[in-house]
Amino acid sequence: MWVYNLVILLYGFVIKIASIKKQKAKFWVNGRKNWREIISTKVSKLKTKQLVWIHCASYGEFEQGRPLIEAIKKKHPDYKVLVSFFSPSGYEAFKDWEGADIICYLPLDTKRNAKDFIEIVKPKTVVFIKYEFWLNFLFQLKEKAIPTFLVSAIFKPHHPFFKWYGHIFRKSLKTFNKLLLQDNNSGELLKSIGIPNYEVFGDTRFDRVLQIKANFKPIPQIETFKGNAKLIIAGSTYQKDVELILNAFIKLKNVNTKLILVPHNIDDNSIVETTTLLNEHHLSYSLYTQAINNETQVLVVNTMGLLSKMYYYADCAYIGGSFDGGLHNTLEPSVYGIPVTFYGNDYENYKEAVDLIKLGTAISVSDSNELLNAFNIFLDKNYPIGEVKEKLSAYFENNSNVTSKVLTSLNL
Repeated sequence: MWVYNLVILLYGFVIKIASIKKQKAKFWVNGRKNWREIISTKVSKLKTKQLVWIHCASYGEFEQGRPLIEAIKKKHPDYKVLVSFFSPSGYEAFKDWEGADIICYLPLDTKRNAKDFIEIVKPKTVVFIKYEFWLNFLFQLKEKAIPTFLVSAIFKPHHPFFKWYGHIFRKSLKTFNKLLLQDNNSGELLKSIGIPNYEVFGDTRFDRVLQIKANFKPIPQIETFKGNAKLIIAGSTYQKDVELILNAFIKLKNVNTKLILVPHNIDDNSIVETTTLLNEHHLSYSLYTQAINNETQVLVVNTMGLLSKMYYYADCAYIGGSFDGGLHNTLEPSVYGIPVTFYGNDYENYKEAVDLIKLGTAISVSDSNELLNAFNIFLDKNYPIGEVKEKLSAYFENNSNVTSKVLTSLNL
């Protein structure tokens, strides 16, 4: 455990150094200043003992947890909900969300921080979403006998729980009252290391994207920009994604095609990187937050909160992230019945991406030529889009209604 604690302290130190120059690191550090006083004040104003704490790593995990948070508030209007984030990507996007009573950063996982945070919050129940195993927090929750759950979790053989050095992480799994899993393979892995306290329910993200689709409202700017052209939307892109996409886009057979780029990071540096690449490829573009010239070939969306709704207008989508740590959400575009593509074999760690490949509604590519081929297939007039829509509709129907099952299992 001392090695883990040392790594945590070193991580905090590195983030502080990085915050001198990096905006995201600065958010991370500043958001945790005086957290004891700030959270104490917020909790005291709630005047309740019925507080549920939901922890999300970042943006994607929040979208996964959101259906559950809303279901809790609907079933128990008197309950209060605290949502914590580890990453600025999640906190900065949802810090003003009205669906929770308190939204904050999770303090660095030291023993003192964990003890103080739990003592201040005094949660009735705690839910971690998918991939968060902060050992000091988990052991403190176990010590205080606070019901703790992991929701929409998925486990893979390469995770540390299943390695020779993973004893302390295996021990952390026993702090949960129950692990609510996405698939049976995860259950078999847990069983192999003697962890029986799990149930397989699926992924709450299916409920979330179906909810977004059901509540869709037109976005006139996107509708006008598309016009009668074919539209590719590239979501959650990083610089390498953009390079790959543009190298394919400029060679498309269908010249009446437009592209929307939605960078994962929308800070000034990321937008400049994107527009620099567009200039190098001699592509005309507009920025979403400025006057949109509908004659341009590319629209760069430099604001948050639109991507999951914009996919409604797409004829196909590219999902970014594989170059930079992990494939992003493939369900958001697929719920609208459109084909998707993404880079590399990283998708093998994402159940939904594997499912989409097997369905034949997604294509993985290894270079710009393969991406060009995928785009040409998807945009061809003979592409069986009706069949794709039917397959995806059945897929989402078969995987929906997870949230209500989870809520029952949590005894809330």
